[in-house]
Amino acid sequence: MTEKSLEKITSFSWDRDSEDMEEDSATMFNVFNSHMRERIVLQRLIVIARLPHDLADRTELGAHYERLNFQLSKRYSRDLMTGRLYIYPSCLLHIIESSREVLLSVLTDLKDMQHHTHGALLEAPRVVFMAHHPQSRLFQQWSYKAVPGSVWDETPELIASQRVLYILLAREELLTPQQHLQMYNSPLDIHMDFGQVIRSSRLTTV
Repeated sequence: MTEKSLEKITSFSWDRDSEDMEEDSATMFNVFNSHMRERIVLQRLIVIARLPHDLADRTELGAHYERLNFQLSKRYSRDLMTGRLYIYPSCLLHIIESSREVLLSVLTDLKDMQHHTHGALLEAPRVVFMAHHPQSRLFQQWSYKAVPGSVWDETPELIASQRVLYILLAREELLTPQQHLQMYNSPLDIHMDFGQVIRSSRLTTV
């Protein structure tokens, strides 16, 4: 929220008591309303993953994230999650927009999904991009789409192809959700001589 200075010089004259009280009440009302209208600090997360060969129904992933979105909306009532989940025949692309807390919850769930008791819903997830403070949302709501294999022949310019996603999945420099969470939760190593700040977990093998 934008911080504004609320400095004010008041008079000790009895004739201005009523006016000052009205001004104080108006100031408090404006500050309260401004706080209530405060928008979340928006962040955008892009993740990719492979789908297991034995995943019979790709819509299970969509149903899973619908449930997660509902749970997060109850836990963080003001932090609307928007985005789009593209479920390809053998991989997925997920774009999520919300607060830092919601995105960290999504990453935690993504890490846990690899150890699903009834079989993993996805494999080898990678964080492609994390945007801090984007100017606006790209989506008005969250939704998912199971992409047919023939969609590229019809509208290849709309979204990235499976081939591009598999190239990205092979990039070793892309962090896993676990590595990203570990980096986020680790203490900072501050080098005063050079003014450098790094995450200690970046040097840790997971």
